[in-house]
Amino acid sequence: MKEIRIHGRGGQGSVTAAELLAIAAFEDGMYSQAFPSFGVERRGAPVMAFVRLSDKKIRLRSQVYDPDYVIVQDATLIEAVDVARGLKADGMIIVNTEHNPEDLPLETEAAVRTIDATRIALDIIGKPIMNTVMLGAFAGASGEITAESIKNAVRDRFPGKVGEKNADAVQSAYDMVVGS
Repeated sequence: MKEIRIHGRGGQGSVTAAELLAIAAFEDGMYSQAFPSFGVERRGAPVMAFVRLSDKKIRLRSQVYDPDYVIVQDATLIEAVDVARGLKADGMIIVNTEHNPEDLPLETEAAVRTIDATRIALDIIGKPIMNTVMLGAFAGASGEITAESIKNAVRDRFPGKVGEKNADAVQSAYDMVVGS
């Protein structure tokens, strides 16, 4: 089983990202589970969402404490929350930032990958909503899930032009991460 923790701020689509990732995993033939964790429920407040992926039935129902992967949708959270807490040493953290991994104040033995997901979202979607971009980056960096299944989940959730733009953003992030 692989466990993923997504850190974001209220309004950035962390919960939607978790749901889309779980749907995409199901499409890829896995069992999956997605659920949120809220503190103060307001726009801009730190939020977490969790995803589990497995080739076997998932019976565990607690939040994710020792993730294999961490997705950070807002790099300012690194100063406010211990986003690397519990991250497995052989795991990976993917951060939305224009900075290089070595420039981030992260204390972890895990691999650190960065992508300017906000820029990609603005360029392709036209809005700074980068949750789907981060899923494309996750697919490319982890190899746990296909970009095609994420794009299908995105198109199903957001039909029409919005879904197509988001699917394009997923592919752009995937290509960027795989090519680096």
